[in-house]
Amino acid sequence: MAAVPTLLVLDAEPLPRLGRLTGQARVVHTDEAGLAARLPAADVLLVWDFASRAVRDAWPGEGPRPRWVHSASAGVDHLLCPELVASDTVVTNARGIFDQPIAEYVAALVLAMAKELPRTWESQQRREWRHRESRRVAGTRAVVVGSGPIGRAIARTLKALGVTAAIVGRVPRTGIHGPEDLDRLLARADWVIAAAPLTEQTHGMFDLRRFGVMQPSARFVNVGRGQLVVEDALVRALERRWIAEAALDVFATEPLAPDSPLWQVPGLHVSPHMSGDTVGWRDDLAAQFVDLFERWAAGRPLKNVVDKQRGYVPGH
Repeated sequence: MAAVPTLLVLDAEPLPRLGRLTGQARVVHTDEAGLAARLPAADVLLVWDFASRAVRDAWPGEGPRPRWVHSASAGVDHLLCPELVASDTVVTNARGIFDQPIAEYVAALVLAMAKELPRTWESQQRREWRHRESRRVAGTRAVVVGSGPIGRAIARTLKALGVTAAIVGRVPRTGIHGPEDLDRLLARADWVIAAAPLTEQTHGMFDLRRFGVMQPSARFVNVGRGQLVVEDALVRALERRWIAEAALDVFATEPLAPDSPLWQVPGLHVSPHMSGDTVGWRDDLAAQFVDLFERWAAGRPLKNVVDKQRGYVPGH
């Protein structure tokens, strides 16, 4: 290892606070256009622009390349090109930063839909006094698809509201259902929460057939990856009232275009990929990376190491 390793940062505003690394690293900043030229000279790449897919196109084949890549996001599908997967470069992610914020956001959506808060706000704007009844949350059933820290935090938070929450993961284990149980659980669920990583197995998993399995009274929420959902199928399911409502915080293409039909689908609540973004979240991301860098520089094992074949950090 060089005396002072080179840290390359794929920038996004605001820039990360890396002051603690003064003297420990030579920090070089780049935008997408300069990434390919600077990658071979870097020891470490921090993908601060976690929405960028530039790493896939810029990653070098043979020859010098970073020994470690860190994504300032939980998902890493935007990074994992075949060349990176095949290399000996270590990939880490921001596992742990977004767990509870996303769980709280899901709980807020569940309460908002059960209590019909959008209708209340609309009535207020019309100055319309119209009494109505709302639904109880306690005693309902949820299926959380995704058994990582985010999925488990969602299940814990929903259970605090009195919701019976089942978790579905890639493989069954204690407290976790396997994929073979998913359809059976969907058929009884009041709430279906997608919080899985994007892999070959999960891509498009919520399709027309899966929405058809759900109850007409079911509500669907996606805080995982946009490509988990076949969006046209969700629109069709809502229009045909196969399910009652849905909330999407992530989309196949982001940002959502102003002319996208998703903005005006009856029963669909849209938010701009913000479920995990609470006040101070960028500072938390930067502090996590600095901690990891200091471990790496000291020769200690890194945390949050992604299994590049699976596309996520394996569970314990």
